[in-house]
Amino acid sequence: MPYQKQRSLFLKKGRSLLINIDRGIEKVPIKNNQEQIMREARNVLGGELELCCSDPITGFYRDGFCYTGGQDFGVHVICAQVTAEFLEFTKAQGNDLSTPVPAFGFPGLKPGDRWCLCASRWQEAMDAGVAPPVVLEATHARALEVVSLKELKQYAVQG
Repeated sequence: MPYQKQRSLFLKKGRSLLINIDRGIEKVPIKNNQEQIMREARNVLGGELELCCSDPITGFYRDGFCYTGGQDFGVHVICAQVTAEFLEFTKAQGNDLSTPVPAFGFPGLKPGDRWCLCASRWQEAMDAGVAPPVVLEATHARALEVVSLKELKQYAVQG
């Protein structure tokens, strides 16, 4: 399967990765330990990490989940429902999430979209009074290394 045909990735429970390509959905076996890491991921409430968003496809691994790993230096673990105020704030900080970047398959975010944010950026937004709402069930437990559960609960929305 040519790389340029890939559109988005979805992790399915079990031993396969579903890849949405131009002609449809194809199953590809997972052959590394990333599956184990993902299967064991917990959310901030202690449950299984739930899907954040598949349209637009989010997550460091672009699988819809706020999984993290050794290569995710930004720690993209907070599933947030972005707001216009947050998008303006993060753009002013140098991370424009609202402008589409077709070369990377990024459609640009609009208010109401869900996205896996860096925990430190979400905390900066909270300190500035513009933190977006959070989906606790889809927020990775590693977020608690940066922000408290009490703070996250103050911004909680239903998943």
